[in-house]
Amino acid sequence: MKKVLIVIDMQNDFIDGVLGTQEAVTIVPNVKRKIEEYRKAGNTVIFTRDTHDTNYLNTQEGRNLPVEHCIRGTNGWAISSELDTTDSLIIDKPSFGSVSLMSHITENFKDAEFEVVGLCTDICVISNAIMLKAFLPEAKVTVDASCCAGVTPQSHKNALEAMKMCQINIINE
Repeated sequence: MKKVLIVIDMQNDFIDGVLGTQEAVTIVPNVKRKIEEYRKAGNTVIFTRDTHDTNYLNTQEGRNLPVEHCIRGTNGWAISSELDTTDSLIIDKPSFGSVSLMSHITENFKDAEFEVVGLCTDICVISNAIMLKAFLPEAKVTVDASCCAGVTPQSHKNALEAMKMCQINIINE
């Protein structure tokens, strides 16, 4: 069966930038290894990139999280240089979950198994994992906890528990 790794928002602003955490820094080598494993096995790797414009603070998200981050074209918007994006689709997403990602997946990978890793467990990882289950309810969706970090360690754990309740497999807790 075809396997697809979805790497969510492994961007500088979420790792060691304005919204970075030590937990996010810590998972980078794990995510790098996971990407290498998928590529070596001939599987697909897709990246998402949180993408905002300079008017971010005037958006609903910006009013609720008034920290400019992942502004298109900035260093904070870039995916970590430690992660190889070569030959991977990168989908820019304006919000937590990505309808564009789901459209691409349902058109090209209906019968695949999915693994989701990245940042932040409690916002974008959970949003996209649950969207996968909604768009493809019979798909096997797995989240590798050792390749994810949340806004806080507690919110990371809460998100993992919520995903378990939605029949998403959680590994490496």
